[in-house]
Amino acid sequence: MTPEREQRITSVLDKRQDNLIIVLENVFDPHNISAVMRTCDAVGVQDVYVLNTRIPRHKKWGAKSSSSAAQWLSVHQYEDAAACMTDLRQKVDQVFTTHLSSDAVSLYDMNLTGRIALVFGNEHSGVSDEIREFSDGNFIIPQVGIIRSLNISVACAVTLYEAFRQKSAAGQYESKGLAEPRYNALLKEWSRGQL
Repeated sequence: MTPEREQRITSVLDKRQDNLIIVLENVFDPHNISAVMRTCDAVGVQDVYVLNTRIPRHKKWGAKSSSSAAQWLSVHQYEDAAACMTDLRQKVDQVFTTHLSSDAVSLYDMNLTGRIALVFGNEHSGVSDEIREFSDGNFIIPQVGIIRSLNISVACAVTLYEAFRQKSAAGQYESKGLAEPRYNALLKEWSRGQL
């Protein structure tokens, strides 16, 4: 591996965060998933959970919208909601869902610097009741339009960049966010990739 390639890989790995996880529940369009993955890569999110309880397991992602981002992320696919949430709870302290409800808080009133997971639901029906029961609360992205919803990839991008802003202000990108064993395993894996 050339020194330039190693420097590029380590500079990206140095910014990866393990305390922010994105969960996509029954998101039908693989292009939406890929667009989310591209944003996750851009802000240093390493883990994406893809939960499919009502649609078939995805076999591939929309390559045009992801720019091959999936190969640089740890994508965990589940078909059982309880198993997904059990595994998730081992990595985070809080789980928040995007859901328009009377108890939902504004994205901009949330503290996104802790160990949290953010759940985004199906393009048409949103986050399921089952997953909301597992969550610690709901959040919304403030809007003043008539429709009051955004495309899932846009909603996720807005949310992730608010998390990026808060985490940057808290200095979380100034030191490695991954434990050394995982950092080294990803370094070895990425060194074989097409960066």
